[in-house]
Amino acid sequence: MKIKTIQAFPLAYPEPHYKNIQRYITLARVESEDGLVGWGECISQFREATLATKIIIEQGLAPLLIGEEARDVERAWHKMMAHIWWYGPEGIAAFAVSAVDMALWDLKGKALGLPVCQLLGGKLRDKVAAMASFIFDMEDLEWTLNEFRWLREQGYQIVKAGWGMRPEAVFGQNRARDLEVVRRVREVIGDDLELVVDTPGARNLWDVPTAIQRFQDLAPYRLRWIEQPLLPRDLAGHARLRAAVSTPIGTGEDEWDMESYRRLIQSGGVDVVQIDPGRCHGITGSREIIRLIEAENLQYSLHTWSSALNSAASVHLLAISPQGISMDLKPHESPMQHELVSDPWVQKDGYLSVRATPGLGVHVREEIVQKYLFG
Repeated sequence: MKIKTIQAFPLAYPEPHYKNIQRYITLARVESEDGLVGWGECISQFREATLATKIIIEQGLAPLLIGEEARDVERAWHKMMAHIWWYGPEGIAAFAVSAVDMALWDLKGKALGLPVCQLLGGKLRDKVAAMASFIFDMEDLEWTLNEFRWLREQGYQIVKAGWGMRPEAVFGQNRARDLEVVRRVREVIGDDLELVVDTPGARNLWDVPTAIQRFQDLAPYRLRWIEQPLLPRDLAGHARLRAAVSTPIGTGEDEWDMESYRRLIQSGGVDVVQIDPGRCHGITGSREIIRLIEAENLQYSLHTWSSALNSAASVHLLAISPQGISMDLKPHESPMQHELVSDPWVQKDGYLSVRATPGLGVHVREEIVQKYLFG
C-alpha cells in the first residue's frame, strides 16, 4: 500500500476557552494509492509557524515519502528524522513530523482494521481519565468558580486551570490573590476531586525560593501537581524545588524529542511528565518518550489542548502504559473538537472510552477543514 499524496492544511479558529482568541493548528492528510486516508495534527499555535509547517510537510517530507509503503510507519518516521537533522529536531520541523507521523498511524490502523493502541502493543484499559482544562480569569473570581462548579456537575474527576485571560493578570503574579483563588476553588469542588494548577513558567515568574514558598502555601489544598512552576529549561532549579517540596511537579510540554525529554527525566526535577503528540514527533516519538518514563518509574499526562485528532492520539497513548495518569480535555464545545470531526470526544464520569474504531478513531469532516483553512 503505497503513499500517493501528502497534504498540509493550516487552520485558524476562534478558541471559546480563551475568549475566542485566534489559535492555529496544522493538519496533515496522507492518502494511499488505494484511496484510504489518514489524518494527523500538530499544535503549531502561531500563524507564521502554521504556514511554515505546511511548507515543510509539502515541500520537504512529502517528496521523501510519496511512493513508500504506507504501513511502514516507523521506517517513515526515521526517514523524516534523518531528513530534518539540520533544521528541525526541535522546532517547526518537529511540528511537521508530528502531524505526518500521526496521519500515518491513522492510515495504518484503517488499513489493518485496528485501533492505534493495538498497533502500539495493546490497550491496558478501556477508558482513560479526561482532565477538564481551562484558563483562569484572575480578574473575575466568580466566573472562575462557576466554571469549577459546572465541571464538578459534569462528573469530572480531575480538573485543571491556569494562566489567565490577559498577560497582565495571570496565576503566579500575586501571592495573596493566587492563594484566595485556590482556596475558593477547593471549597467549590470539594475534597474528592483532584485539582491541578498550571503556572506560566515560561514567563519566569518564580525563582526557586519563591516557588518553594508557593508550593508550601498551596500544600493545604492538596494539589495533584503544580504545572510548570519554573522556566522549562531550568532543570537544576526544578531538581532543587522537587527536593524541597511534597506536592508533585508537572512539566514537559515545552520539550521536543527523546534527547530533551531524557535530560528532563534524568534531572530529577519532575514527577509528572507532560507529552504532546502534536509537538514531540508524533505518536512514534511519544511512545519512545513513554518508554523513558516507564524506565524511571515516573508518571505522564498528555498535554493536548488543540483538536480532536490530538485528543485521539492521546487516548491511545494513555491506554498503552500503566504510567499514564490523564489527558487534557477542553470541557466546552469548540470548533476543532466538535466541528472538525463527526464523532467528537464526549466524557462520561470524567473518562473517555478507548474506541475500537480503526486508526485514531475519529472521522474528519473535510468541509470543516476547508471552512477554517487560511493562507
